[in-house]
Amino acid sequence: MTEEKLGPILFDIPGDLEYDAGFLESLGHRVMVCHGPEHASLCPILSGTGCPTAEAAHGIVFALDLDRPQHRAILKTYRDLLRDDVAIRVVVKPEQAERYSELLRGLRVWTHQPVAGDFDAFAAEVEAAEL
Repeated sequence: MTEEKLGPILFDIPGDLEYDAGFLESLGHRVMVCHGPEHASLCPILSGTGCPTAEAAHGIVFALDLDRPQHRAILKTYRDLLRDDVAIRVVVKPEQAERYSELLRGLRVWTHQPVAGDFDAFAAEVEAAEL
């Protein structure tokens, strides 16, 4: 692949969830991981101090639990504050896709465990925005 790294991709995932970042890394992307805010603490992006990790990302895979109000607020803030060319994929249970359809409007949603083909298409979108 390329020696120069492509734009970074942020995985917002719970601490007990693992995704194989190796596929995206093999395509040349740097993968950053955030496990969301600790219980009883506020995510920096919601506190007004910003989040350099999210702000640097060219793509975000968001798999935090939308049943938690703070996680919904994080996703809404991403939509409102991040550049329009940041690709966002949201991983939810099918019933959450329906329950939070308004929040998810305009975003691409995966209602299944993402596989290599999903990540390949996502990486292509991130790379296209970098051109």
